Amino acid sequence: MPDQQIVRIGTRGSPLALYQARLVASQLSASSGGALKGEIITFKTTGDQLTTERLINSGGKGLFTREIDRAVDDGEVDIGVHSLKDVPSLLPEGQEIVAFPPRADPRDGFIGRPGIRRLQDLPEGATLGTASLRREAQALALRPDLNVIPFRGSVHTRLKKLEDGQADATFLAMAGLERLELAHLATPVPMADMLPAAAQGIIAVAARPDHMSAALKAALNGLDDAQTRHQAIAERAFLAELDGSCRTAMAAHLSLRDGGWHLRGEVLHPSGQQKWTAEATALLSATHTELAEIGRSVGQSIRKAAGGDLPVFEDA
Repeated sequence: MPDQQIVRIGTRGSPLALYQARLVASQLSASSGGALKGEIITFKTTGDQLTTERLINSGGKGLFTREIDRAVDDGEVDIGVHSLKDVPSLLPEGQEIVAFPPRADPRDGFIGRPGIRRLQDLPEGATLGTASLRREAQALALRPDLNVIPFRGSVHTRLKKLEDGQADATFLAMAGLERLELAHLATPVPMADMLPAAAQGIIAVAARPDHMSAALKAALNGLDDAQTRHQAIAERAFLAELDGSCRTAMAAHLSLRDGGWHLRGEVLHPSGQQKWTAEATALLSATHTELAEIGRSVGQSIRKAAGGDLPVFEDA
């Protein structure tokens, strides 16, 4: 196609990030009737260079997006593709999340040594590997006897660490496992046991609208999924209200229930022995503004219940 427009897509270089970028490229091509062709440009972000220590020791959120954000601002790429849960509440000035493709399974997946399919089935004092403070606190709420150690790296890196016996079990997002065709390795964890991270399973396409062509804008509109956008708005408003960072264990999920929207949020003490939860509902016809408001209201309720100051993990 001689007049085919190239869309430069910025992404991290991990297998999961590349899958997500290629998915967006494929969807852009389909949405534009083949008029747009994605070109993948990979970046090694600050977060990718941290292989052992916790994110809270190096600045928290934004570590997986800054280099790509800069490339979008500089015009080096046309769009950035991220896992939304890695994206800070405040985007760089001039940037917007311009599309949310349909959300994948938001639940966590438990992967244990052979024969163990649930956290509750681990032997006493077993070792759990996770770099997620939320998962650590939620696991300790269920099993305070566990020994938790940091597990960093890509999906395949963490699976290799588990295979090598560095831990007895770990958690990975079901969405990522499904996208990499590895879901069979995990047991989905009920949300009643582990509420997922806000925006888990959502891909975000970020761009500067003032740099986008009309054809790209139209194609991105075709990618955008209304239900996923609703969930992203409410869950991210919850995080923003609590100044969500990698230092506080928090979770949120917006679901459809009884013909309307239902948001549940929670914050946990690092030990897992205290948990503050709140819920709010909205009509199915709720606007984006109203969905953001229930996100803020759930956050406000939790902050009030926790006495104003949220519990944080210390540097480790």
